[in-house]
Amino acid sequence: MELNANIPSGPIEKKWDQHRFEMKLVNPANKRKYTVIVVGSGLAGAAAAASMGELGYNVKCFCFQDSPRRAHSIAAQGGINAAKNYQNDGDSIYRLFYDTVKGGDFRAREANVYRLAQISVNIIDQCVAQGVPFAREYGGLLANRSFGGAQVSRTFYARGQTGQQLLLGAYQALERQVHTGKVQMFARHEMLEVIVAGGKARGIVTRNLTTGKIESHLADAVCLATGGYGNVFFLSTNAKNCNVTASWRAYKKGACFANPCYTQIHPTCIPVSGDYQSKLTLMSESLRNDGRIWVPTKSGDKRTPSEIPEDERDYYLERKYPSFGNLVPRDIASRAAKDMCDQGRGIGETGLGVYLDFADSIRRLGAKTISERYGNLFEMYERITGEDPYKVPMRIFPAVHYTMGGLWVDYNLMSSIPGLFVLGEANFSDHGANRLGASALMQGLADGYFVIPYTIGNYLAQAKLEKLDGENADVKDAENTVNARIKKMLDIKGKRTVDSIHRELGKIMWEYCGMARNESGLNKALGRIPELREEFWNNVNVLGGNEEFNQSLEKAGRVADFLELGELMCRDALHRNESCGGHFRTEYQVEGEALRNDDDYCYVGAWEYTGDRSEPKLNKEPLSFENVHLTQRSYK
Repeated sequence: MELNANIPSGPIEKKWDQHRFEMKLVNPANKRKYTVIVVGSGLAGAAAAASMGELGYNVKCFCFQDSPRRAHSIAAQGGINAAKNYQNDGDSIYRLFYDTVKGGDFRAREANVYRLAQISVNIIDQCVAQGVPFAREYGGLLANRSFGGAQVSRTFYARGQTGQQLLLGAYQALERQVHTGKVQMFARHEMLEVIVAGGKARGIVTRNLTTGKIESHLADAVCLATGGYGNVFFLSTNAKNCNVTASWRAYKKGACFANPCYTQIHPTCIPVSGDYQSKLTLMSESLRNDGRIWVPTKSGDKRTPSEIPEDERDYYLERKYPSFGNLVPRDIASRAAKDMCDQGRGIGETGLGVYLDFADSIRRLGAKTISERYGNLFEMYERITGEDPYKVPMRIFPAVHYTMGGLWVDYNLMSSIPGLFVLGEANFSDHGANRLGASALMQGLADGYFVIPYTIGNYLAQAKLEKLDGENADVKDAENTVNARIKKMLDIKGKRTVDSIHRELGKIMWEYCGMARNESGLNKALGRIPELREEFWNNVNVLGGNEEFNQSLEKAGRVADFLELGELMCRDALHRNESCGGHFRTEYQVEGEALRNDDDYCYVGAWEYTGDRSEPKLNKEPLSFENVHLTQRSYK
């Protein structure tokens, strides 16, 4: 498969503006003739559905939650980046572009990243106009704070609830279009198949999660905004229902899956507390603005933090990376924490943790100021751990958080299936091998509000679409595939629970394809995952039936896809003989830092499905860096 990124020509700062002018347009009277499906109602999906509905398209929006407000975007805490330079500290569109490319360890497409930086300034204006209650300075101006990987303050925030407030803004825009009749909302529906007819994406097959009814929905284009796949590790900071099924169905219909091994380990999460924990809780990266990270200087030191004097504390990020200190990018902070624990200097009963200490900031600024900035995060931490972070340091440890990999898309956000667009975390395009904090919300809203409304019109204006109805052979084939898969799972009637298999897969993935990988471990995983997949299809016990509310069946379908995705992730990690960003191969490092191989691996690895019993094909999109020169990343 030839991957054409469709990057416009010309200087990078003019590509997007020129491209918008050169796009084909659909006139307002004709927009009402087209129907667009949006799968997902988080920031990217809600923004896209609302924007396209307002433009005049007929939009069908699907989510598996009971309300669009329940999308996982609501869980984002720390903030959203934008190159407004309100602090007058040297920020600019180019600096945000540079920081993002560097933060992603030079594995992102320059043109997409620069467009993201350009659009960032418009996102804030859009959200303020919607009434999003961003934090403000005493005089009323919008406040900013710092985040990892940057030496400027460009992150806009609403205490520790930024995702919630932004999603409510997008939700009200969505509901306004629902009220006008331009958007039809389908809650409690899960997409289980893409309908591809005439070589183009023309609809989806869904299961009504309340009644079990299988339904086909047809359209002229389909947008997937279904988030990431971090739950392949079982334990992650994602909501339990986050999954890869929509993307995986698209992959099996011909959409390439790009860089699946690029997963982000977030450095500030509450440590695992027991064997039967079902998920992990994120503590926002914004806490690293005022919290200092440290461990005891002595191995095996089990004293309480108050008993450890200052000269026996190692503020290791400040020591190793003096220029950025506690605000180094997430991949670097995560590996540094793991290194401290590997040396025997981890804290807590398990030794898998480090301290995030606010004592200095509370003395300097006062508890009231800290509460104004992070109060809900402190309250959440205390409720979960029973410890008051105003009085004792937080205990944190890295955990799976975000996935930079996803379906391959071109500059227009279209996948390798014509008419199938992919937005937000579900695509691969903007973050390279490591996402900088506060950039997920930025990308989701940029894709939904400001990119897809243009590019989907360009596609529809040129696509020659045949009339389609429910009796079409491709539609029937998609429905039959869904029904056969469900029947096969329900007929197994084995002895193992879905969760037990998912937990076992998660342990394999974390151990062999987690924060650190190597050839031996990846080969072990590639031997064990197919065995576990066979165990699933021969011995899983899926309770209940199809024509009813059945969460056991929901989970089984998602875990079946995770079992296949996990193998692809390990295959991708094994082929990439380098370290970059969140992909850390222990064989390729220099002084503990990631050692890239730009001569051989400066490309997007886009995998093409070739059948259940055959190896996927690797397609490569070469990456060129004309504006930010390839260098060894350094934050020292």
